[in-house]
Amino acid sequence: MRPLLKGLLGVLLAFALIAGGLALFGARLAHRVWSPDPETIASASLEGLKAENRLTALVANYVAVVTSTQQRFGLSAQRTLIMPGRVRYEVDFGRLKTGDLVWHKDAHTLDVVLPPLMLEGPDVDPARMRAYDGGGLLLHFTDSGEALDGANRKAAQAELLRQAREPVPMNIARDAARRAVEQSFALPLKAAGLDPHVRVRFADEPDFPKPSSFVPMDHSRSVAEVLGLSR
Repeated sequence: MRPLLKGLLGVLLAFALIAGGLALFGARLAHRVWSPDPETIASASLEGLKAENRLTALVANYVAVVTSTQQRFGLSAQRTLIMPGRVRYEVDFGRLKTGDLVWHKDAHTLDVVLPPLMLEGPDVDPARMRAYDGGGLLLHFTDSGEALDGANRKAAQAELLRQAREPVPMNIARDAARRAVEQSFALPLKAAGLDPHVRVRFADEPDFPKPSSFVPMDHSRSVAEVLGLSR
C-alpha cells in the first residue's frame, strides 16, 4: 500500500511541476503577446506610412502679378500677367528609414525625423490667367507679345513659389505634418497599453533636446506581475 501511495504522490508532484511550468510559460508568452515591444510597433507604423507614399500637409492658393517690358527700335512694350496658382506642401514617406526612429525607453519617448518638406506645383489653371498690355506699335508689328508672355509666365511661377516659401505658410504646413505623424505613431502605441511621448521634427530643423524623465499617468500591470511571477 505504501509503495502505491508513494507512486501516486510522485505522479501528483510531477503533474504539479509540469502544470506550474506550463503556467509560467503561458504567462511569459501572454506577456510578450499582450505587451509588445514599442520599437516593433513603431517599425510597423513606419511601414504603414511608407505604404501611403506621401502626405499632403497643406494646400494653399497664391496669386502672382508680374509685369515685363521690352524695348526695340526705339519703341517699348509692356504686358502684365495675373496668375493664380495652387501649391501643395508634402512629406515623402518613401524616404523614411528605420534609423529615423529612436525610442528612449527610460523617458517613454519616440523621436521621429522626417525628410524636408517638399513643395509641389504651382498648379496653374490657364483659364484663370489674365494678361493686360499697354498697346503700342511694338506689340502689333513684332513678336514682342509672345516674348513678354513667356517672360511673365516664368516670373509668375517663380513668384508663386516665393510666396509659398514664406515663413508663415511653411510653419503652418510643418505643424500640420507633425501633428499627423505624431498621431500615426502614438495611436498604435496607446492601443498597446503604452503612454508614449512622440516628438516629430524635420531633418532640416534643429535636433531634439535631450528627453526628460517621463512617468506614465496610467500603466497597466503585465500578466507576470498580476500572477506574481516577476519576482
